[in-house]
Amino acid sequence: MLFTADHDEPRRILQKFIAAEINPFVDEWEEVGQFPSHDLFKKLGDLGFLGLNKPVEFGGQGLDYSYALMMAEELGAIHCGGVPMAIGVQTDMATPALARFGSDEVRREFLAPAIAGDAVACIGVSEPGVGSDVASIKTNARSDGDDYVINGGKMWITNGVKADWICLLANTSDGQVHRNKSLICVPMKSKGVEVARKLDKMGMRSSDTAQIFFDNVRVPKRNRIGEEGMGFTYQMVQFQEERLWGAAACLKAHEYIIAETIEYTRNRKAFGKTILDNQVVHFKLAEMQTEVELLRALIYRAAEALIAGEDVTRLATMAKLKAGRLGRELTDACLQFWGGMGFMNETHVSRAYRDSRLTSIGGGADEVMLTVLCKMMGTLPGAK
Repeated sequence: MLFTADHDEPRRILQKFIAAEINPFVDEWEEVGQFPSHDLFKKLGDLGFLGLNKPVEFGGQGLDYSYALMMAEELGAIHCGGVPMAIGVQTDMATPALARFGSDEVRREFLAPAIAGDAVACIGVSEPGVGSDVASIKTNARSDGDDYVINGGKMWITNGVKADWICLLANTSDGQVHRNKSLICVPMKSKGVEVARKLDKMGMRSSDTAQIFFDNVRVPKRNRIGEEGMGFTYQMVQFQEERLWGAAACLKAHEYIIAETIEYTRNRKAFGKTILDNQVVHFKLAEMQTEVELLRALIYRAAEALIAGEDVTRLATMAKLKAGRLGRELTDACLQFWGGMGFMNETHVSRAYRDSRLTSIGGGADEVMLTVLCKMMGTLPGAK
């Protein structure tokens, strides 16, 4: 069993925190296009939620991945996508490789404050001309004695405006594209780091997303995570947790929209009966609830395999793909049942429609997920 009685108390604490410290302010944060990340992360850090499965010697709880998954699922109860995504970047996107492969020195400097909530982290992989094609990034870190000198740029960086450090993927040699990259922790206050602009997004409005430039940014080589040239491999491992986290965070969000849609259609009448009384409506909602449960079962299976030390690339990829596709179908169907009110920004279903669209793009587009799966199935033309 993935969850036990030991998960009940941290789950209850997190639910109480979301209800008191996050959901009452979500509408305000969405309106201004940001949330107080340092303040909120510090509160989460004090409660121990930013390092549930991170090493205890750096402030983590040392628990297995089931606790991180529990947290991701509960964050789906936040009434927007931007805040959960920003938290997930801190816990499951910018720090897993650091926790797993980083030296004690670099973990003390960057991981410990991220776990404590004293620092906000971001992950720098995508670039203006390079999204899901990670192997093609152009940002480079040239060796200069004991330092790297970094030049290039990153795009669509969640937490990028307010971050204290970035887990940066950069080319550290001219070798083969899967063996020439390294992950480097770069303080955002380093000379030559420029947050060029805060991006204006369709959804995820409350998270700050940045375009960042690096102009001869000098950082010590000791800031590198693990071995030089292993960055692509580390990032692929890190993607497993990122994709599972992204899928799990969709579950309660989807269930909330279904529940709200049931309530709205039960009380709205047209042509002498409630909208919910129409078979096309209540059948579709039943179908969507079933799809959410199927996604949950897939995520739980993948999490159990991850805890057992198995390679979950296949299952995590499937979960990410299904979460993105279901988010598009479910929010579109529910918005339709809301009619004209569904088109209003004041409704949660409208926000969910906008926010959920990113799941099919961020962390690897649907088409990349399908390519990965086809490679594993031996059906991709030209692949060995």
